[in-house]
Amino acid sequence: MRMGDRNQVRLLWGAAALVAGVVVFTLIYKGSTGLQWILSGLTVGSIYALVAMGFSVIYSSTHVINFAQGEFTMLGGVMMFTLCTSGGLPLWLGFLLTVGIVTLLGAGLERAAIHPLKDQSVITVIIVTIGMAIFIRALAKWIWGTDPVKVASFTGDKPLRFFGASIVPQSLWVFGLTLLAVVLVFAFFNRTLLGKGMRAAADNPDAASLVGISASTSSLVAWSIAAAVGAAAGAVIAPINFAAYDAGAMLGLKGFSAAVLGGLGSAPGAVVGGLVLGVLEMITAGFAPSGYKDAVAFLILILVLLIRPQGLLGKPADVKV
Repeated sequence: MRMGDRNQVRLLWGAAALVAGVVVFTLIYKGSTGLQWILSGLTVGSIYALVAMGFSVIYSSTHVINFAQGEFTMLGGVMMFTLCTSGGLPLWLGFLLTVGIVTLLGAGLERAAIHPLKDQSVITVIIVTIGMAIFIRALAKWIWGTDPVKVASFTGDKPLRFFGASIVPQSLWVFGLTLLAVVLVFAFFNRTLLGKGMRAAADNPDAASLVGISASTSSLVAWSIAAAVGAAAGAVIAPINFAAYDAGAMLGLKGFSAAVLGGLGSAPGAVVGGLVLGVLEMITAGFAPSGYKDAVAFLILILVLLIRPQGLLGKPADVKV
């Protein structure tokens, strides 16, 4: 093993030991209250993980960071409210329609705003995604107004209790969706010809086009998958967090921090980054004033970019000389 690889392994083990130490200290010092913080952190972290996965899907395929990803999650929540709470549709049907509608919206935005910029720099495309996020937020405010809305829980609100802590059944749906999403995304990019082709198109579009892999198709599929994951996340968290037109901004920033922490382009990294971020946030909110918890994500983002820019599970970029 090379010296650089050994240092990376040591860094990963050090980070894992640090997080584990914080969790153990919290459990010993706070008991059931600490366990409650950790369970809440796992729920919040799973939400961040789903948003981070959307960032990773698009980055894996295009090397673009989509700052409208949080808005896809927001749309999933408000769309569930419209279809199920206001429209009276069954939750399962509302969920499927929500994912389908937002997926089509993501594909449409890619064709309308991203595809015409295929010859522009990555920075230009990223700036366009910021403008896209502002546009979606303004449109959502016009359609749904400024009041937060809530969706009924999928399987009731009676909390499940153990060891003095409790967790709502909806959190189990969030955990399940996170697990399903990471398995499907990882399998898609590593086990299917289309997924492997999309990664190849991101690394070398010209060479990929010579063997029949279209960078344009890769971008469209990636945006569709990211929109679907975001919509599913928004739909499943709507019974826990009130959905609102401006909820996507903070979710997007936290999801981006989780993606960077875990490693942009890595689906397992998105989950690891999201869970670590969520748990540390809730522990911080328990020991310190709750307003400080939002600073945790951005502090971690700065530290990761300074110490390990590729993230915990990401691979270092190849530098050509």
